Amino acid sequence: MGCKINPSTPPVLCKFKPTRQELRTNTLFFSSSSSFREKSQKIRYPSTDLEVPSTEAKSYTVSFRTERDCKLGISRYPDFEYNAEGGRGTGSGAEVTENLADNELFVSFDPETLYIPQLTSSTTKFLGLPLPPFLKIDIVPLVFQGSINKESGQVDLEFKAKFLFTAGSIYKAPPLLVKTVLTSEESKGTMKSGRGKRLNEEGKCKLVGVATVDPIDDFLMNSFLGLPTECLAELNSMIIISGSS
Repeated sequence: MGCKINPSTPPVLCKFKPTRQELRTNTLFFSSSSSFREKSQKIRYPSTDLEVPSTEAKSYTVSFRTERDCKLGISRYPDFEYNAEGGRGTGSGAEVTENLADNELFVSFDPETLYIPQLTSSTTKFLGLPLPPFLKIDIVPLVFQGSINKESGQVDLEFKAKFLFTAGSIYKAPPLLVKTVLTSEESKGTMKSGRGKRLNEEGKCKLVGVATVDPIDDFLMNSFLGLPTECLAELNSMIIISGSS
């Protein structure tokens, strides 16, 4: 079943059917989809494995929003309950001309428009209790791009961000760099794992990603988190695609 996108009308949500076989993800430095990599061989974005569509391809406007009831986990600690409501970003999409039959879009979000709520006592709980009020974790997105299949609803988005831990004015850790692929499929490491949900006709999906976090130049943080280790993100999201040309 195809997807209807009309450039002259407001954003149109797509109706999907799960026709493509689910794939499993492998964790090296970051988890990713093997089929996603295989589709990205001809023209490459600088420093990535992602295919860049032809400039003649039809373009789209894509909006991204994060919702409530998300999870973040690191090391062997229990997962954090995370309310990411209010997160947002805008980007552009273009048809992958080599995969027109697959109804696939290459999507790239502008990091300047991306906002992901902080982990604070008002957004995050650990073991059912709010984080201590002095503890704060900022998330600074650096890269957010990948593929969305309009037919099946499969989403694979490369995500790279810095996580900044602070404890009041007395402690500020060096940035933790996290790289993963947020996918609607399964993401599985040796310690953490999660399964997403594909984009539905309302634009809702769940994106998951397991990443390896390397040690940083900070003995306290390395010891506390047991770096190197794995982290997990589960984000309930809304993705809206509208035609622009």
